[in-house]
Amino acid sequence: MGCAVWACKDWVGNFYPPRSQATRFLQLYGERMLSVEGNTTFYAVPTPNIVKTWVQRTPAEFRFCPKLPRNITHDGPLMSHLPAALSFLELMQGLGSRLGPIMVQLPPSYSPAAINDLASFLTAWPRQQAPIAVEVRHLDWFKAAAVNQLTDLLERLGVGRILLDTRPVYAEESEGDIDPQLASNRRKPKVPLQPIITTEFSIIRYISHPQLMRNQDYLAEWVKQVNDWLIQGKRVYFFVHCPMEIESPVIARYFQACLEAAHVLVPPLPWNQLAQPPDQLTLF
Repeated sequence: MGCAVWACKDWVGNFYPPRSQATRFLQLYGERMLSVEGNTTFYAVPTPNIVKTWVQRTPAEFRFCPKLPRNITHDGPLMSHLPAALSFLELMQGLGSRLGPIMVQLPPSYSPAAINDLASFLTAWPRQQAPIAVEVRHLDWFKAAAVNQLTDLLERLGVGRILLDTRPVYAEESEGDIDPQLASNRRKPKVPLQPIITTEFSIIRYISHPQLMRNQDYLAEWVKQVNDWLIQGKRVYFFVHCPMEIESPVIARYFQACLEAAHVLVPPLPWNQLAQPPDQLTLF
């Protein structure tokens, strides 16, 4: 369970204690969540010393799922950037046991016509060093023929598929609500949800509605799906990302409570072990 980021100033005073300094954000995050999407590496590649501090400030059981930098995934064929991708992987090896799957977020312009490029890149990726997972956004990937092609490729190579669930933030289109992404400068793509698992783990990126109640039906579906995959022995990373980021931890915590209420065997959320403030959210 986790969020997309750890450096969110709006969390000070609720998720983080009042007057928390930015230098303590990662440590505080690691005391509350189990994993992080690692969105930061998409925009800037850290130095080896920064990677070392990430290790020092998180518990041993914590997992980072860093994204490949956008200059690798969003600037032409993947194979032309293979050396840079391998260099990034070497850098991420500094996380040691805290390194989870590497995430490959492909742009909407990357269509099934590039499947040979994708296959070559994933074949060349040293999966014994770090697992890798792919998120596709071009709408043609969600058509039957391309779905089968992609699924076969990922299953054959033991590569994960990242599932992007944006349904909650687009529900307002049919219900007449205010667009929850109105104030966001990075709108999420409206893509179909296809809950397919292709290897021993799954990564879900759940784009939540800012209002908790508007997520309840979707999260109820995910409780069943996550439970089914865990019963099969799969590992699940579930990241909550809200257009109003201040709400993400609360919604992640709510989903944790839903899982526990349904007797799904998930690791306890460290946040719940901390002393709770008097105005703690009542989940049920």
